[in-house]
Amino acid sequence: MCGIVGYVGKSDDQKALDVVMEGLARLEYRGYDSAGVALVSGDEVEVRKRSGKLANLIAEIEAHPMDASRTAIGHTRWATHGGPTDENAHPHRGGTDGKFALIHNGIIENFHSLKNELLADGIEFASETDTEVVAQLLAREFDGDLTESMRRVVQRLEGAFTLLAVHADQPGVVVGARRNSPLVVGLGEGENFLGSDVAAFIGHTRQAMEMEQDQIATITPDEVKVINFDGSPAEGKRFEVTWDAAAAEKGGYDTFMEKEINEQPHAVGDTLLGRTGDDGSLVLDELRISEDELEAVDRITIVACGTAAYAGMVAKYAIEHWARIPVEVALAHEFRYCDPIVNERTLVVSISQSGETMDTLMAVKHASELGARTISICNTHGSTIPRESDAVLYTHAGPEIAVASTKAFLAQITACYILGLYLAQLRGGTYAEDAKAVLAELQEVPGKIEELLGTMDRVREIARFMADTRSVLFLGRQVGFPVAMEGALKLKELAYIHAEGFAAGELKHGPIALIDAGQPVFIVVPGPDTPHGLHGKVVSNIQEIRARGARTLVIAQEGDEAVVPFADEVIRVPHTSPLLQPLLTVVPLQVFALELSTAKGLDVDQPRNLAKSVTVE
Repeated sequence: MCGIVGYVGKSDDQKALDVVMEGLARLEYRGYDSAGVALVSGDEVEVRKRSGKLANLIAEIEAHPMDASRTAIGHTRWATHGGPTDENAHPHRGGTDGKFALIHNGIIENFHSLKNELLADGIEFASETDTEVVAQLLAREFDGDLTESMRRVVQRLEGAFTLLAVHADQPGVVVGARRNSPLVVGLGEGENFLGSDVAAFIGHTRQAMEMEQDQIATITPDEVKVINFDGSPAEGKRFEVTWDAAAAEKGGYDTFMEKEINEQPHAVGDTLLGRTGDDGSLVLDELRISEDELEAVDRITIVACGTAAYAGMVAKYAIEHWARIPVEVALAHEFRYCDPIVNERTLVVSISQSGETMDTLMAVKHASELGARTISICNTHGSTIPRESDAVLYTHAGPEIAVASTKAFLAQITACYILGLYLAQLRGGTYAEDAKAVLAELQEVPGKIEELLGTMDRVREIARFMADTRSVLFLGRQVGFPVAMEGALKLKELAYIHAEGFAAGELKHGPIALIDAGQPVFIVVPGPDTPHGLHGKVVSNIQEIRARGARTLVIAQEGDEAVVPFADEVIRVPHTSPLLQPLLTVVPLQVFALELSTAKGLDVDQPRNLAKSVTVE
C-alpha cells in the first residue's frame, strides 16, 4: 500500500529532501492518509510528518524548514494499524536519543507480542502502529552497524514488510529490507535510491535493480550491497526502466485518470507490439514452461482481485472459445482458502497491475506448492509476482497513477487474449488458423479505441446531468457481464454511490425489483452477430426494464438499430468481433464515471479509503 523512498548522495545540500519529496509526489497514489520525511542532520535525525495529503507535509516543511542533508527517507501512508493521525504517520523514531528513524510498508503480524516485550522493558510508545514496534526493536538492537542490526531484527518479524531505516551515527547510509512487499534499488552516479517502485526515483535514474524475497539492501553514495536475511551475500538483477518521468506526469490533462483513459490506444497497441515471431507465430515474454507442458494443460484457473478479476472473466470466455480449455476465475483472496483442485496439468494465470498484490502473490505461491504451472500478467517489470511465476506476459501500459484502473484493465484483457491465442496456436490445425485471424483483427482495435474516444462528448453531458444520482445499475451478457461489473466498480470507487453490475439474464430472478421510475440503467448490448441470439435477448431485457420506468442508457455497436426504440440514450461503439468488444464497450463507462465524479467535485485520482497497490492481505 504505502509509498516509500530513500536517498543518499554526496552533497550536503537540499537535494536529499528534494529527491524524497519528488518521490513522494510520484508515489502518493499508493497511500495518502499521511506523509513524512526524515533527514540525517548532524548528530540527529530530523523528522517532519503530517496526516492528510502530501500538501499538508509540504506546508509544514515550508513553515519549519529542514537542515541540509545528503541522506533521507520518506513515506506516504495508507493506514492499517492506527488511524491517519500525525502521531501514526511515518517515519517513526526508536530510542530516546533522536538518532534513528524508520518507515514501513506492510503489516507486522506478531507486533502485539513484540510490543508487550518492549513495554515490559519500560519502553514507551507514541503511536498505535505496528511500525513503531519495529523502530523500537531496531533502536534497541543497534550496535553501530545498521545493516547487521536490521538483519537481526527481521529474523523476529512475521508478516509482510518493507523497511527503510537511517541512523545519525551512519550519516551516508540507508538500509532497506523486504519480505512479501515491494522494494527496488535505483542506481545513480554518486547517489543511490530505494523505493517501493521505480516511480520513486524515475526523475533521476532509469537504471534499477530488483530485490528478491528476504533480502536487505544497504545503499551509500558509491555502493549498493545486498545480503539475504541469513547474512549470505546476494546480487540483484539489474534492469532499465523503459519509460521516463514524463510518463508519470499529467501531460496537460486535468487528472491522471483522464490522461490514462486517453492513453488506452497506446496501452493496447504496445501490449500487442512484438508478440509475433518471424514465422508469424505468437511469443510470450519470459517462458519457463515447455510447449509440451502447456499442451498438456487440461484446466486453467485465473486468480486476481478487483478490476483485474473482471479482466480474467473476459479471458474465460475468450480462452474457452479459442482453445477449448475449461477456465475458472477465482478471487485471489479466496483461492487459498477454498481447498483448490489444481495439479501439474493446471495452468494458474495471475493478473496484477503492480505485480505486488499480496492476495494474488499468495495465491501464486500456493498454486506452485500444489504443483501447478503459473503465468503472470503484469505491468511492472521486476515485481514479485512475475519472479514467483514460471512465465510472465508483460502489459506495456506504462505507469498508471490514478487509483482507479483504466488503461491497465484494457492492457490486461489484451494480454489475456494473447495468452488464449497462444494456447490455441499450440493446439494447431483450425485452432491456430482461427488464432491468426483474431490476432489480425486485434491489431485494428487501438485505432477503434482512438476513434471512440473522439465521440465521448454526449457521455460527458449525461454524466454532468446525473451528478446528483444516488444509484446506477449496469447490465451485460457474456463478455458484457464483466464489463457491466467493471462499470459499476468505477462508479463506486470514484463517486461513492450505489452501483451494481448484473448479468442481464438474472434480471427476472430478483434484481428487476430494483427498477423504479427514473432508475438509470446502462446496458452493454452484444453485437447482432453474437452467437446464441444473445443480442435479441438483451434487447428484450431493455424493453422489460423500460416498461417499469427505467432510464435506459444503451451501449451498442454502430448500425445496431434494433435498440433505438427502447433506449433513452444510445452510445455507439465501433464494430468488432463479439469476444473483442470489451476493449471498446468499457470506455464510455470509464468516461462516465470520471465525468460524474468530477461534476461532484471529488478527487478522481485519489478516491477516499483506496490505494493503488494492495500489498497487504
